[in-house]
Amino acid sequence: MWEEFDDAIDLPIYAHYLSAMESQKSVNFDFYYPSMKQWFDVRAYPSPEGLSVYFLDITESKRKNIQREQHYQLLFKNNLDAVFSLDLAGRYVSVNKALAKLTGYGEEELVHQSFYPLVADEDLQKVIYYFGEASKGVPQTYDCRMNHKSGRVIHCRVTNTPITIENEITGIYGICKDITLQKAAEESIENAKKLSLVGQLSASIAHEIRNPLTTIKGFLQLIHAEKEINPVHIEILLSEMDRIELITSELLLLAKPQAVEIGEENLTETINNVVTLLQSQALMKNIDIIFEHDPVDSIRCVNNQMKQVFINLIKNAIEAMSEGGVIKVFLLDFNPDTVIVEVVDQGSGISKELAPNIGLPFYSTKEKGTGLGMVTTYKIINDHGGKIEFESTLGEGTTFRIYLPKKLKKEYVKSNRM
Repeated sequence: MWEEFDDAIDLPIYAHYLSAMESQKSVNFDFYYPSMKQWFDVRAYPSPEGLSVYFLDITESKRKNIQREQHYQLLFKNNLDAVFSLDLAGRYVSVNKALAKLTGYGEEELVHQSFYPLVADEDLQKVIYYFGEASKGVPQTYDCRMNHKSGRVIHCRVTNTPITIENEITGIYGICKDITLQKAAEESIENAKKLSLVGQLSASIAHEIRNPLTTIKGFLQLIHAEKEINPVHIEILLSEMDRIELITSELLLLAKPQAVEIGEENLTETINNVVTLLQSQALMKNIDIIFEHDPVDSIRCVNNQMKQVFINLIKNAIEAMSEGGVIKVFLLDFNPDTVIVEVVDQGSGISKELAPNIGLPFYSTKEKGTGLGMVTTYKIINDHGGKIEFESTLGEGTTFRIYLPKKLKKEYVKSNRM
């Protein structure tokens, strides 16, 4: 054979045949024969007399695989986004030029190094968690801050995807986008919104307080001109003073930073206490409050704030039902991360035109309402990482639906720590 194919004796095929004969174990390998410019799948089965060898021409499929591999390599190297692969220990196995440009480090500096030093200290534990989840086979997308070699901080959006070979996860494939400018733009928009809201709130406060002040001023001028005090005028003055006091009290409640105690709270018990508290007030208006609930474990929240939310919503429901009826309160175990609280009334409802104004300062469907109670409600739920939705039909009633996370965000815990 070696006389016939004398150029093959220096190729790996010779070593494979020799190994099969010496070990008397079959071998299977791919083999490229330069003279024929072909790839073969070779299987050699030894016996004491020699070798039985089977050749399968795999040139076409091999060329396609090579082209596909080259295609992926070009996509990897020339991708405008930073692309990389990591081993399961978090070390870079391969990186493209875009990642080197993004971080300021050379490709050779990054390969075989851990990703840990590149991540900002504040985000490191979060990134380690997401990396661990991807290592378990669950793709992850998240935002984090990275340290540039120059020392500046870059905001990035990262996607981690597990690399699976023969049903075994061998590493992590990642794509990293620079979103620093996007973050700066979002912060500018958010600041502009805050300034706008401050302006709107200031204008609303001025308007709401100016009305009773105008009334007070007018009656004081009348008293001054007539040189006498009419008891009716005094009642009007006191009423307007009460209005100013109500507005300022609710504003202080909304704005004053309050000490909070975050704990594992039984939401079923909290809602039941609020229902019991308001039941007598409801019965005076021929209203019954029914509370139904799923079995729900304790959740992380600020109990007093949650009580305030439920009091606001149920009181609003009572005041919306001038002809009596039933208010239903539901506590639902929505999913492993979220609970839902629904407050369903049979009141007059809210029109589609007025619905967008709910939650705005000094907007209320009640005659003497300030709207600040709903502002406080929205703020508390938002601070807890939840959200409020409502749906309403005129003449039929309104349903307020609160989504609450079972665990508080770390940012909230940190910002509200005593």
